[in-house]
Amino acid sequence: MKGKIALFSLFLAVGMSDVYAVSGDDVSAGDTNGQPERVEKKKRFSIGGYGEAVYSRNFFSDSYLRYNSASKAESLKDEKHSRFDLPHVVIFLGYDFGKGWTMGAEIEFEHGGTESAVEVEEEEGGEYESEIERGGEVALEQFWIQKSFCPEFNIKLGHIIVPVGGTNMHHMPTEFFGVYRPEGENTIMPCTWHETGISLWGRAGDWRYEALLISGLDSERFSRKGWVHDGSASPYEFKIANNLAGAARVDNYSIPGLRLSVSGFVGNSFRNTLRTPNSSYDDIKGTVTIGSFDFHLDRWNWVARGNFTYGHLTDSRTITQYNMSFDNNSPSPKQSVASDAIATGVEVGYNVFSQIHKLDQKEQKLYVFGRYDYYDSMYKTASSIIDYDYCGRQRLAFGLNYYPIKDVVIKGEYSIGLMKSYFNNEPSLSFGVAYSGLFDI
Repeated sequence: MKGKIALFSLFLAVGMSDVYAVSGDDVSAGDTNGQPERVEKKKRFSIGGYGEAVYSRNFFSDSYLRYNSASKAESLKDEKHSRFDLPHVVIFLGYDFGKGWTMGAEIEFEHGGTESAVEVEEEEGGEYESEIERGGEVALEQFWIQKSFCPEFNIKLGHIIVPVGGTNMHHMPTEFFGVYRPEGENTIMPCTWHETGISLWGRAGDWRYEALLISGLDSERFSRKGWVHDGSASPYEFKIANNLAGAARVDNYSIPGLRLSVSGFVGNSFRNTLRTPNSSYDDIKGTVTIGSFDFHLDRWNWVARGNFTYGHLTDSRTITQYNMSFDNNSPSPKQSVASDAIATGVEVGYNVFSQIHKLDQKEQKLYVFGRYDYYDSMYKTASSIIDYDYCGRQRLAFGLNYYPIKDVVIKGEYSIGLMKSYFNNEPSLSFGVAYSGLFDI
């Protein structure tokens, strides 16, 4: 048992499942009825991942002008658009060095990755031309070295997930019902949030804890629609760490089938950039504070998940004025940012195959689910900052999740974004297929 647990301590303190481990030596095959024990050498290398392929038919316009005015919204109300997408395709790699030392890495391809090439253009006099053939992103989302002393105490150093909120901690496609990740947390804060730093974590009985020291966010990249969402990114070849920040998470499993969790983040965001503000900004800190509660119930053939996340930013008015003073070549979006943001949501699903004996025996599942979200990236604003109504909305969704086997899910969902004021509501029909698992090689 010890060796099996150790196999996946590599990268799964955050992500695949709640598996905790201490590295060990070769393990016995078990009871041998008095015969010499057969010792199996532990697998040191492991590989896994998850991926999503989706199609959406959106019964609303994707024009960037759709939130500009009532007359523009009216002129666009009959427009529709469709899209195929690969939101996330991820490869996990891990290695157990022995004596409690492990390594984990996660490479993520978002929206199919990127494709670029240099071509000779025959129609343009044989000139060399660089072309982007596919959009998307490729990122090293995790890379860390871990030392496990015991299940109650582990140290992880490197590029790690920041487990604030339900979605960051449980972001694989088999851990939420929707075709896409829950919109609320995915809008107002980084998701999946990963930073370079140090983490202390462990599990004792029904409690799991994690505490992190990481780089602070960058206020230059805050915006009205995403609040601090882009603040963890860096346009440079390195992440600026003029400001450090702290994050923590506590999970409780005392009630069978139920996980209750609280998490939070606090850190200054102003001056976490290459540009040095002048002395008139000496008192500006831009402190970001985020608190979150989330839960997961899986019992009696029901699955219910939910979250409540609230964030506050100090000095938001000054940060808005400062960011909007940048020139057009700056990587800053040059937008206003709110002082407070909120995201809450709940989803409930029932496995109807639990009532069909043959399908239940085959461990196939079909969840009928519903979900409600409310979020607003401009929930509260400082004086003189415009509160853009389109930044807040409610969302309803209904659909199916079919699991032919444990690690593969086929999803279908109808959703509608209920907008404020004169904006058009945003209904959508989406389908997807996804997997999440560890591969035995």
